[in-house]
Amino acid sequence: MIVISNPIAVANETSIIHSLFEEGMMLFHVRKPNFGETEMKQFLSEIHHNYRERLVLHSYHHLAEKFSTKRIHISESKRKVTLMLPHKSPFDFYIKNDFHLSTSVHTIEDFNALDTFFKYAFLSPIYPSISKENYFSNTDWFQAIKHRTNYTSQLIALGGIESTNIEQALQNGFDNAALLGTIWNSQNPIQNFKLCQKIALSY
Repeated sequence: MIVISNPIAVANETSIIHSLFEEGMMLFHVRKPNFGETEMKQFLSEIHHNYRERLVLHSYHHLAEKFSTKRIHISESKRKVTLMLPHKSPFDFYIKNDFHLSTSVHTIEDFNALDTFFKYAFLSPIYPSISKENYFSNTDWFQAIKHRTNYTSQLIALGGIESTNIEQALQNGFDNAALLGTIWNSQNPIQNFKLCQKIALSY
């Protein structure tokens, strides 16, 4: 099970992250778009070193190895810009140095067209977002996923995922799911994680 950080700081955040790891969280995506580099370093330094190899950085990728991880997330916009560069040079560096790359897409067509070095991609929003007001898609994702041709990268459901719908997403062809709003917009983040994980592990 994957969890994505809240974009802004929340109370007891590091403690919650540690509890999620203790409960079996597979990967934790660090997405803090408003953080400066100093803030990012401070945030990462507060996470126990035993868990750092399972952190996925969305920004300040050059800090990855300093904090003992080789996992980075490439945004959709950065991916498309980079693909226009000669030899896709930034990706070449990560691949040669055994980094695990993930990315985001918003159509099944873009997912199908991904390079094989992307381990997985978030497809969103599958359900109306919990964390973003009025953020939803009119796409019938369960029809769209029938046109999937890329089975090299894992397809990860993102957007509005919670215990009441994660089973439906997995039943309809997603390989896994990522949690955001059901964790950070809840008074019971650990309980919500455990409920979702129990369902996901049954597949």
